[in-house]
Amino acid sequence: MNDQAVVQDFDPTEEETFTSFHEEFARLRQMCPVARSEAWNGFWAVTKHKDIVDMLARNHDLYSTQVQNVVPKVAFTGRRPPLHLDPPEHTPYRKALNPFFTNEKMKKLEPKVRDIVVELLQPLIEKETFDMSFDYGYRFPAYVFALVFNLPVDLAMEVKDIGGSNNTLKNTTSRKIDLETMHKIGKERSLKLYDIARRIIEDRKAKPQDPGEDIVSALLVAKDQNGNLLPEDMILGMVRQLLLVGMIAPSVFVGCVAYHLAEHPDIQEMLRQNPHLSAAATEEYLRLFTPYRGFARTAKEDVVLGGRLIRKDEPIAIVYASANRDEEVFPEPDKFILHRPNINQSLAFGLGTHQCPGAPLARIMMRITLEELLARTRSIEVVGEVKMARWPEWGTISVPLKVVPA
Repeated sequence: MNDQAVVQDFDPTEEETFTSFHEEFARLRQMCPVARSEAWNGFWAVTKHKDIVDMLARNHDLYSTQVQNVVPKVAFTGRRPPLHLDPPEHTPYRKALNPFFTNEKMKKLEPKVRDIVVELLQPLIEKETFDMSFDYGYRFPAYVFALVFNLPVDLAMEVKDIGGSNNTLKNTTSRKIDLETMHKIGKERSLKLYDIARRIIEDRKAKPQDPGEDIVSALLVAKDQNGNLLPEDMILGMVRQLLLVGMIAPSVFVGCVAYHLAEHPDIQEMLRQNPHLSAAATEEYLRLFTPYRGFARTAKEDVVLGGRLIRKDEPIAIVYASANRDEEVFPEPDKFILHRPNINQSLAFGLGTHQCPGAPLARIMMRITLEELLARTRSIEVVGEVKMARWPEWGTISVPLKVVPA
């Protein structure tokens, strides 16, 4: 290909089915592993596992997250650590956050997460027909978020309703929303989330909590490498970031798992009879149905990647969902295979500096959902149209199910 020509290798605004995205990106991995789209003012998409690992290994030297962190670009209301910062500036924020996702913390949280799963899932199963993505997946992350951040559930649901993105609206019918409209909606939602973040910070200042048990309180006493308290505007940005970052992925992921189970009754029954396999199944589902496809970096200088010339300041989408189905890394990539010997090469939560700090919690949430869904049903089937999310997420926004309760 001529790297200087304007080439549209794919169109991310096209309507999608449950399989079409992965079919398209399988084609791109073979024909054009660093692909160009002119959507959303133009961007590059890196599709191969090796190229993405190489990019992330050199993250802050050659590729920055400070300019644009997702494709399409939707952040216009301030910098939000740690995702919007490169090292070493981002490091104090991750240092304050990481202790809340240790194995010890997760062990304490797990029974409470299970209580939430049962509370939300059991009434739906008793109804026998429900939407796994909207009725369960939409609410579930907000309840867990309230638990982790020591917030009232109604406030967490307010956050979810504001920032759930156009991916979670059941009345979404078209993927072709123009960029100006997308920016307008995104800015309005973001400013509302900033207002909530301010309220939470002011509450913690007025009624301090244990910094070892409360994330916002920990940020308020955290210090940078010079021993100074973190700037208040950056704490505000980080709380705003945290309000939303873990809300969307579970919503679009759980429906994918339910759909796959419905399509594969043999896997349903195997996992029902062997619940000890749920952790391994969760890892394979995270590889198969990786919910992020548009995390981004911006080239700090001209670079040739996959035979394509990427100019300085051009945005690059790191398509984790494609990397995790790279046939050169994962044989039979579209097939559910338990105990893949190289499952640790999965990029479901990214890699390197900006690897998702909440991955341990996400794993618990997904594993327990899988366990309880199967334990409380005898069969699962899809009984309506499955609707898909838009970029930057990949997954379902609607999966109508009929179940037979156990």
